[in-house]
Amino acid sequence: MDIPLLALEKLSTSDLASMINELIKNDFSKLVQLLYRIDVSEAKLKNILQAHPNEDAGKLIAEVVVERLAATKKARESFTSNIPTIEDDAEKL
Repeated sequence: MDIPLLALEKLSTSDLASMINELIKNDFSKLVQLLYRIDVSEAKLKNILQAHPNEDAGKLIAEVVVERLAATKKARESFTSNIPTIEDDAEKL
């Protein structure tokens, strides 16, 4: 099952943490693929997990995922807002 990124953006951090914990237990390779697709920094994630060894790994990973998805969404919005539209071209005429 492939998890759509837009579906992830709609999950609360606690729901995302639960999903990640399930993936850690039942399908770790799917979690790794998901993190790769989202482009989560492996080094950053490793540092956070090592710095907080007694905290819920799912929660820590979820926070990093939410941060990365927000950055991706912001970049996507800034890119699309800079593309001229047909209306912009018509105004120049």
